[in-house]
Amino acid sequence: MKDTTETKVTESKEEDNGDQTSDVFSNKLTDRPQITYNWKDITKDFFEASSDLHLGELLHDANFGLFEAMSAIEMMDPKMDAGMVCNQSGRKVLNFEQSIKAGKVKIDNLTFQELIGITDTTLACLVTWLEGHSLAQTVFTNLYTHNPALIEDRILKALTLAVLKMVDIIKDKVIKGAVFEEASEDFQTMIYGFKLATDVTDLRVGGMLKEAEEEVTRKVKGTRVRSGEKRSTEVEQEHELAVALQARIKFFRLFYMALLAFGKKEVKAGVEEARRLIQHARDLLPVLKSSIPLGIHPESPTSESSHPKAPDFPLLMGFEPLVNQRLLPPTFPRYAKIVGREQAIEYFEAFMMRLLTVCDVIHVVGFHSIIDFVSQFSRKCPCVLSRSILQLVILPHNNKKICGVELVQDTLREAVRSFVLPPAVAARSPLYNNSSVKEMVDTLLLHAVRPMSNFLQTFGHNRARQRDKLGQLMEEIANLQDEAEKVDANLHGLMIINEPRRQFKACFGSWVMFHTLRAMMAYILLGFELELYAVHEYHYIYWYLADFLLAWYISTLTRADSMLQEHEAAYLDTAGKGRSNKKKIKKKKARPLEVELLLSQGLQTLCLGYYKAANGFMLEGKIKRPAREFDNERVRFEHRFGAFTSIITPPLVQYDQYYEICDLKLFENQPNRATDIYFTAHNLFMQSALLMEKVTNASSETNTLIRVAKTNSVVMKLLAGGHKRDSKILPSFEFVIHNTFPIIKLK
Repeated sequence: MKDTTETKVTESKEEDNGDQTSDVFSNKLTDRPQITYNWKDITKDFFEASSDLHLGELLHDANFGLFEAMSAIEMMDPKMDAGMVCNQSGRKVLNFEQSIKAGKVKIDNLTFQELIGITDTTLACLVTWLEGHSLAQTVFTNLYTHNPALIEDRILKALTLAVLKMVDIIKDKVIKGAVFEEASEDFQTMIYGFKLATDVTDLRVGGMLKEAEEEVTRKVKGTRVRSGEKRSTEVEQEHELAVALQARIKFFRLFYMALLAFGKKEVKAGVEEARRLIQHARDLLPVLKSSIPLGIHPESPTSESSHPKAPDFPLLMGFEPLVNQRLLPPTFPRYAKIVGREQAIEYFEAFMMRLLTVCDVIHVVGFHSIIDFVSQFSRKCPCVLSRSILQLVILPHNNKKICGVELVQDTLREAVRSFVLPPAVAARSPLYNNSSVKEMVDTLLLHAVRPMSNFLQTFGHNRARQRDKLGQLMEEIANLQDEAEKVDANLHGLMIINEPRRQFKACFGSWVMFHTLRAMMAYILLGFELELYAVHEYHYIYWYLADFLLAWYISTLTRADSMLQEHEAAYLDTAGKGRSNKKKIKKKKARPLEVELLLSQGLQTLCLGYYKAANGFMLEGKIKRPAREFDNERVRFEHRFGAFTSIITPPLVQYDQYYEICDLKLFENQPNRATDIYFTAHNLFMQSALLMEKVTNASSETNTLIRVAKTNSVVMKLLAGGHKRDSKILPSFEFVIHNTFPIIKLK
């Protein structure tokens, strides 16, 4: 290489001896020291050194750890460089304008078959985006969305603009709902610089869809058979295609208008309008599903290329899977497989049902009932869009009113009133008109808005993120507890002055404690659903729930129920005579917390049953425990309940306290101790079922728990009788019927 360079420089000198620049350049090249390399083949040495590593082991170096390995990008490696995927396709990737010039994309005079196929594939791309993939790899693989102004076909242009508008609305709602996690691939908001038809008004897009629908409707009427008239097969097919396209345009219009309705300032009116539109759109889904075969279908992924590494993505007119590949960051390229057309319709069927459920929240009365509604909705693991819409319906963005009607602090005031009816908010109490009392209560409720709103929003996140959010919420709740106790103490002093015979009990503190315990129990129970606990941890997890959290919860409910009855008798207007007043008195004697008390007592005995069952299994060695040199139960215990350290009341249970109560070594030398424990577990499971059966109008959740309790009761009775006592097969805890309370099975 050096000799060749010197020859070229010498020739350059001969051509222009007066060129001093060339002389200097030549001197620099000739004066450069020659670099010598001494390559050594280390392949054999490398394999010999790595042979000491077993499968799954990694060699860690101080200067190159896991972080550096994951952050490293090897340029031009398809596994590391997303842009290189285009080079493996074996075909030229064209953008929208280039595809039009090449004649591969039609912008006018599209057939109904082509419009149906493009619409169905666009819906599939939209669903794939909602499931967590990027817009560049899903919706924007549709070339028509890149520049709708070039589209001359009225129907296709209206549908394309509607898709862009829907993407904009969905993105806006998810961001404002603030219950998504981009890191966990819940939802990706990046639009990669594409325009979302912001130059066209929402009303205009709706009008364009209506015009397109009317145009196709005329075609449907023109090909419709009249009575006694025969029509050709060609006309029948044309009519069938027109009906299928009409249903799709109408579905797009209704869904688009429903998304707009959810964003109206008058929340309740908008939700009712959205419900009506969603119901109509849902009725069209069977037509869409049955007519999927009528549209054009993708070409084979290898029809244009025989490259062995060509991406497995079907090619349809107007869609290019690799057109945006170079817009992706140069990291590990995530493969985004577009869902099938039938899967997309099935997704929308479930999604419409979820939206109809969301619409029911405007009829829920009371803050406690709203939290229950959101919690139950979350258990069904809904998609990010339905979760976001629910949050925006309850708490509209930049609006401090529940469902846009009542201020959050007023809703909380009513929640406290219905829970314990504190004298400070009772109209007939001497404290009600006291200005200092009113100021203290208003300040407390105003400070409670943030943690209670966050508590409500927590149940809008996905199940994994909920547990993290609940752990972060504990500190805010602890601060609210402290403030509530101070308010109760001040009100107690004022109560002694104004009404010496009556004491002001911890009303606000009990209400905050109620929500604190609910958050703590939700945190632990989510651990079962997320499969965070090992089987050998069940005994102290269920013990903590039963003997501590649920015991405090039942005590709080009992105290609140007692205070509520006492305050109702003292401060509610029960004067006067007549039938109407007698009826009112009878209604007031009903215990609103009675159902919650029965359920919590049933759950407590259910958890105690699991605790006893786990103890029996551990005594007989039927639960595998890790070796002591590799595991420390104290560390596990403190880690599981570490999120509760900021909570002052109830205090965190220390491991030493638990160990003194539940040490199994105390029972190792007692004969038939396991049998007694199994029999106790049998009684506890049966008692739990009986308690929950007392609940009138039980929910499906309660009926499921009754079934679990009865099944486990039978299993424990069999074990107490010696069934499979000598079996070496370990029992299993199966979360099939319920995701928190398993069924114990003997194999």
